[in-house]
Amino acid sequence: MLFLGSLIFNILLYSSLPVICALILILYPLCSPKRLSKIASIWISFILFSLKLFCGINWEIEGASNIPKTPVIIVANHQGQWESLFLQTIIHPISTIIKKELLYIPFFGWALAFMGPIPINRKNKIQSLRRVQTEAIKRIDSGFSVLIFPEGTRVKPKKGIGDFSNSCGYISTKYDVPILPICHDSGKCWVNKKFIKRPGTVKIKIGPLFAGGSSKELTQRVRSWINDEYLNMG
Repeated sequence: MLFLGSLIFNILLYSSLPVICALILILYPLCSPKRLSKIASIWISFILFSLKLFCGINWEIEGASNIPKTPVIIVANHQGQWESLFLQTIIHPISTIIKKELLYIPFFGWALAFMGPIPINRKNKIQSLRRVQTEAIKRIDSGFSVLIFPEGTRVKPKKGIGDFSNSCGYISTKYDVPILPICHDSGKCWVNKKFIKRPGTVKIKIGPLFAGGSSKELTQRVRSWINDEYLNMG
């Protein structure tokens, strides 16, 4: 049953992906990046519902009242694809830091580019950090929140929370934008790079806003909060 449910879900995911990409490409001359982002979030909600229906993956959120109405820097731990999708639905509009190689994928990359992401070259860390810093504030000034996975790569659930880059703390302190930390354990259900999806409930904890102090100290405070919450998830 796990195989069948995962098969149906993947068919829905990869058959509907070209459709939403084509729709975004068609609507691009008529819609703003914010509106295109909203359209994409509706498709993501459909995908998450399909995941729940066919694979038995549900989720529960704690701390939703901490989400402000003004743009923030969203900082989350990174375990797989689930949170990359889900976090696009809880705050709108949102700009995500992505690998620039994704923009080269026909249709998908083109559609992605129209929604205001921040592409970076991971091979050049210094240049990427500077780009994140300069582009993030442009997005925030335009009304977007910015999503950062400061671990830089996906971390297996058993390994806990990895080290954080200082980009989130730097942007927060330099431009006086608060950080909204989000902790989750999605990797136990949607295992990174695995076809089979495991039924269960993903726990999401949304924390209070963090701000102030030096950039390194702020980053460490945010990481400590996420790490403590992750340990409490068991």
